[in-house]
This record gives sequence, C-alpha cells and structure tokens, in this order.
Amino acid sequence: MATKSKKPRLFSRIVSFFGGHSNKSAVGRHQDADEIAGPSDRASARSVPDLSLPVDNSTQKCHESQPPIRQSRSEDGVVESSSSQRAASSMPQEFPRQPRPEAFPVQQSYNNSVAPGSRPVDGGTASLFAHASGFRMRDINVHTGGVAGDKSIDGWELLLKNIAPNALHDSSARYDAPKCDEDTRVEVTGEIMDWIQDRSGPQRLLCMTGAAGAGKSALQQTIAERCDNLDILAATFFFSSADPTRNRASTIVGTIAYQLGLKHPLFQSAIVAAVKRDPLIFNRSIQSQMDGLLIRPFEGLRRSKEIDADTFPYAIIIDGLDECKGEPHDIADPTHLDIDDRLQAEDRQAELLAAIRHCILNKNLPFRVFVASRPEWAVRTALEPGGHLHQVAYHIQLSNQYDASGDMYRYLQRRFEYIGLQIRNPQWYTKDDINTLVEAASGQFIYVATVYKYISERRASPVERLKIVLTWTPGDPQTVRPFEALDKLYTSILLAAKNAYEAVDTHHGRDFLLLLRAQHINIGATGPLCDALYLKIPTDALTALLCLEAGAEERLISDLRSLMALESDEIGDSRLHLYHKSFSDFLEAEDRAKALFVPKPRVVMHLAKRCMQHIIQCTPDLDTLPAKWEELHLPAVYRRSLREAIEDLPLILSCVSAIDDEVFRFTRDDGWQKMNNLLPLLYRSSQWLRRSFDSWIRHLSQFADKLMARTPDVAAAISGFVEKWELDREEWRHAPIDESNLDGSD
Repeated sequence: MATKSKKPRLFSRIVSFFGGHSNKSAVGRHQDADEIAGPSDRASARSVPDLSLPVDNSTQKCHESQPPIRQSRSEDGVVESSSSQRAASSMPQEFPRQPRPEAFPVQQSYNNSVAPGSRPVDGGTASLFAHASGFRMRDINVHTGGVAGDKSIDGWELLLKNIAPNALHDSSARYDAPKCDEDTRVEVTGEIMDWIQDRSGPQRLLCMTGAAGAGKSALQQTIAERCDNLDILAATFFFSSADPTRNRASTIVGTIAYQLGLKHPLFQSAIVAAVKRDPLIFNRSIQSQMDGLLIRPFEGLRRSKEIDADTFPYAIIIDGLDECKGEPHDIADPTHLDIDDRLQAEDRQAELLAAIRHCILNKNLPFRVFVASRPEWAVRTALEPGGHLHQVAYHIQLSNQYDASGDMYRYLQRRFEYIGLQIRNPQWYTKDDINTLVEAASGQFIYVATVYKYISERRASPVERLKIVLTWTPGDPQTVRPFEALDKLYTSILLAAKNAYEAVDTHHGRDFLLLLRAQHINIGATGPLCDALYLKIPTDALTALLCLEAGAEERLISDLRSLMALESDEIGDSRLHLYHKSFSDFLEAEDRAKALFVPKPRVVMHLAKRCMQHIIQCTPDLDTLPAKWEELHLPAVYRRSLREAIEDLPLILSCVSAIDDEVFRFTRDDGWQKMNNLLPLLYRSSQWLRRSFDSWIRHLSQFADKLMARTPDVAAAISGFVEKWELDREEWRHAPIDESNLDGSD
C-alpha cells in the first residue's frame, strides 16, 4: 500500500479551489477514491439523507472510461447537495426521505511534479495549477455531495427561514382565534362559501371590507376552517400589526408557497428548485416572488399533467390586509410614527393587491383569493370606480350590506345562559339587557365581544359587571374600565391618523383632533354644541366655515375609514356617519380618550373665531344687493357656509369667554357692517332666521352686555347694530320672501 503523504492531498485542494477556499501547497500521489475520501467522509456521505425531493434523478456522463458520478438533480438540472441534519427536522413527515446514492470512486490523473506553493495572481485566489503540466481539466471529476466545504443550498430550509408560521389559520399563536357561532353570520358565510365553491365564476378575487370590529377576522377564520374540512384550502395568511412576525408583506409569498408545497410533493420539489435557482428571490418584489415561487412551478406541473388543477386545493385566504406594514428600518425615535412608515405600509398593501391581479387573476389559474381588510387607502382606491380591481373583484361591504343585530343577540344570549349555569342563577339577566347592549353595539361585533369578555371575568361578579356596563355614561368619572379593549383599538387608529395627517406639509399648523371633533359635534350625536345650538350642516359647508380648502373633509378622515364615512342624506348633502356609537362615546369621555380628548368649549371657541374670519373674508363688496341670496357672487358652498356663520355667530359668542381680542379685530375690520349689508337678504331667504330672530338678537345683546365692562367701545358698537336690526326687522317683514330656498336654509 502506498504511504500517505504528510502534505495535504491534492484532491482536498481541488475541492477548496472550487469551493472558494484558499489553497495550501501539496504534493499528492495517485490514490483510489476510498483513500481520497477517507473513512469519515465516506461515512458522512452515506449517512446524510437527501431531503430535497427531486422530480427525477439523472446520471451524469463522465469523460472516456471514468466511472460515472451519480448525482441527484432537480427538474431544472441543478445538482442537489447533501442536506444538514437541521434541515431534516423541518422536512414534512408525510413525504418519505430519499437517501442519496453513494458516489462512485473518482479517478484522477495529474502530474506528480506539481510545484509546492502558489501565489495569488492579479489579486485573485491562489493558483492551484502553478507550474503544473500533463493533465487536462476534463480528467477531473468532483463530487460535491456531502464532502467538506460543501456550499450548496437547501431550498426548503431557506424557504422556511422566510415564512411566518404565526400567520397560519391554525397556528399555535392564534390559539382559540375568534370565529362565528354556527347560527350566526349565516347569510354572509353562505354568500362567501358559494363564491368560493363556484369555480366557474368570472371573478376570482373576493374583497370583504368592513369597519374596525365588524367581525372580519372571525368570518375569515370560520371560512378557513370550512374550506379545510372540504379539502379545498390552499393557504392562509392572517396579518396582525401587533405581531412583528406577521405584519410584513415580505413573508406572505413564502408562507403561501410553504403551504402549497405541503399539498403535493412535486409542487414542493418545484418550489425547492426555484429557491435553489435564485436564492435571493425573497429579496425581490412581491410580484417576482409570486411569479417564481407560485405561478411558474404550478404552470409547469400543470402543463406536464403532473398536477390535476381540478382537484388541487384552490382557496387562498388573506386576512387583515390593512395591518400589513412596511419593512422595518432604524429610526431615531422608535415611538414616533413617521409618515414615511405609513406611506410605505400603504404602498406594500397596494403592491400585494397588484401582484395578486397580475400573477393570479391575469393568468388562467384555478386559485380563488379571499382578502379581508378595513376600508383603508390601498384597498379602497383599488376597489372604487377607476381602481384596478373595480371590475375584476367581487366586493362585500360587511358594515353596509349585513345587519348583525340578530347574530349579536344570539351571541350574547348563548353566553349569558352559560354564565347562568355557572352561577346557578338563570335569571341573572333580562332580554332587555341584551337588547340594550345590541343597540349600543351599532352593528359592530367587537362591542358585544368586549362586553362579554369584561362580564365573564372569572374572579368577578357577572351581575355587578353587567350593571356597570348598562349604567355607564360618557363623561362620568369611572373607577372601572369596561371598554378598555375598545379604547385601545380607537386610540391606535386615531393616533395613527393624527400623525399621518399632520405630517403632510400643506396641513402645517392644523390641529387634526380639533378639526375632527368639530365634524363630530356637527352630526348632532353628542347633544347641542352649547345651549340649544345644533350645527348639523353639510360637511363641505363646515369645511368652508372652518376656512379649509374644498375637499379637506375627505382628507381629514382618510385614515379613519374603518370608523366613519361620508354619506349623502336624502337631499344630497354630505354628512359624517360613525359606524360605532361607542367611538362617539370615546371622543366624549376624557377618561377614555385621554390625550386625544378635545373638550367642547375648545371647539366652540374655534368655531367662533372661524365664523368671524369667514364673514370678513367671504362677504363680497356690495354696492347693491341682489334680489336673492342665491344670486350672491359666491360658490354655492360658500353661500351656505356664510349663511351658517351669520346665523350661528351670536349663539356661539354667548357660549365662550376670553375672545375679546378676536371680537375687537372683527369690529375694526367692519365685520358687523358686512353682516348689516347681508342681513336683509338673508332674512328674506332663511326661514330659520325669520323664526328665530328674537333669540338671535337676544344672544347678541347678552354678549354685548358681558363685553361692556372689558371693552366698552366694542360693546357699544355691537349694541348699536342690535338696536338698528330690531328696527329694520319691521321693514324686512314686508319685503318679498325668497321661496326658492336653493341653499337649503332649513
């Protein structure tokens, strides 16, 4: 037997050369494959199974008389390496492991007189063949499976590093996830399941939008479990903004690919091959990932008829798209919500929707995709007229199309009956109690779920806690917090919307919470603004009254669409509609809203200032009055807001204090004179002013009396106009009444 060289074997240097390692000088002798590999290497090569599930194995041709090296190949021809034991633990158990065939002995031919040592050439790696002669590159065959220095890629293991296990519908992180009772949400679940199972239906994307707390996630969980029981569930992904492992779009395609790979071994092999072909695929765009990991593998297997598209699971469920954030990055203050983060999140949500359309809807694939989201920017703009999904998506508006009151009644009744069994008192509640709670829920399931969670606290009395909930009044100091879960939800949404709005440069100096509170008070749900004053004017007119640009109300609630909407009333005026009565209660209660609370007196003060500013800025210079209010040379919305400013100013002024400076400037700039010019015309066209003129004059006179001690000159000027208008009214009464009332004066 030939003696072994004390220097490193040439074969090891060849492997190091091809593996990118630095070389060491060596002089080798001709040895057979067993001597070259060594006992430990042979044992390792035989003991490590191949976990990569190739589609087939092919035999590589070798030069001349050399024995072939048998290597396992994926379907794209990439040589598969041996896998680590760590990857073996992640291999799905339903697929049998395939042992890698042993390599045949490798013959090598090289000259014994290779000069020891070599130097890097041109800054590269050391030349293995410096001064070598008498050999050909084709005489060398290297087997890379299982030997030291193997740098091959385990595609399945790399995929597992880029998935979100918590996003699966049955993950342990979502243990006891909310879902619908069997006799609740029957109509909407029936509609969704009919859509999913109608595989011939033209629309293969279903988007369900709904207010925060409408029960979207419970519906998604219910649908996922039903599809799973029918063996038609392909994949699920449940976003959660609170879980950093599943609040990013970067893992959604990998997570879906993982679940699809479990459905069929050939699909898994194709996915593994795609990852090995492009190890950086998880750093590419969502569309590129979807195309490379889902679409091409499926289309390839379908063309080769290795997968039956008619029997392959096809339902893909994505929940909480609005909770998808942008990719994380380092910021100086992690508690500060940067507007760029918000925009990046919206862009990623829009990118995912665009990828679904491009890769799934535009291709003739069997998958049907069900996406649920709050009606935030990305999904809202995609679904509205002109959006890229408007024609191709089936849209369910959960908050508008379904009345969940009956479902919520059954939900509470069933649970209250169970509590009655536990406390041995079936009469501990009444049907009226349940009706009161259902009415307070305003159609949103999260309210009744929160109430039940509070009442059913295991160490508290359900009777006492039910009483607390039923007698809770907004604004009253509370030592208990029955709606704490709701308050956290509202705070999160409202704070994010505030930061996003105020970060826009054209909104500089605006107080988001103050403007929102003014719109909130305007709907009349919180009682009078002050004394008997209810604003209740169209949102566009209030926007003009607040001296904001046209359409500002749309931008104000842009990030609050999960809590409110702008809707048209019976005469076509735009009004703000709140989905949740409990959100209105939240805005009214300082102990709930905390730092987000805006008291009514502050809103009244702001409105008083804006009314005076509006009268100064919007009143045209009049030489002669037109015959009708509608003929004023102003846009219709400004005629409406100007009328509101004149009608409401006296009552608003009587409700505020510490506004002397603003009233002084208004008097100095001829504000009262401008009102004097317009009052005759307004009196003839405003039924409200004709009916309420005595009260209107009285409030203004009372305000002048309060000013007399502080600013007597201003008070005297106001009193002079009050006396004049009382005398002028007799003349106005005999003037023709403008019956057209086109500005909606009532």
